Amino acid sequence: MLQRYQLGRGTYEYYAEPTAVALVQYLREQLHLPMAWMANQWAPQLNERSFPATLGELIAECADNGQKRPTPLILQYGEGDCPCLHQDIYGDIVFPLRIAIMLNQPGEDLTGGENVFVEQRPRLQSRAIVVKPELGQGMIFPVRHRPVRGKNGFRRHPMRHGTNAVASGHRNTLGVIFRKAR
Repeated sequence: MLQRYQLGRGTYEYYAEPTAVALVQYLREQLHLPMAWMANQWAPQLNERSFPATLGELIAECADNGQKRPTPLILQYGEGDCPCLHQDIYGDIVFPLRIAIMLNQPGEDLTGGENVFVEQRPRLQSRAIVVKPELGQGMIFPVRHRPVRGKNGFRRHPMRHGTNAVASGHRNTLGVIFRKAR
């Protein structure tokens, strides 16, 4: 799928709605409240909208806006696979945060495959951040941009994310995404 759109190499498998795996739905529901709280802290800093406190309200809003495609997914990468740097914007309603949970043990199940985040900073060079999660660890990250305090208030720092190529083995990650896609 990624190769077809020149977005890298790997396989994405989306969970059908209602979510086929009860644990994934439970994680989305339980994690939505603190993620919505964080998103709503960012909203006035970025002059953006706020988000509802429950996942059900957000899903209903997405449906009303024509965003009905499921978003929770398993990301699978084999040797040489990686997604290119990107942002996750699949409709007008864009929840600003997502979570990725590592399902393999780096060093045992795979080598390489580190998470890469690139922050574009105004009038400065971009900054790369490499994260090496262990089995079961999750990463919360912005899907599009994050607020950064400047001299004249907050400004947007665009963020892109991807994964370094898997050198050996297989990498599987659970993507916990809170909104639906168009």
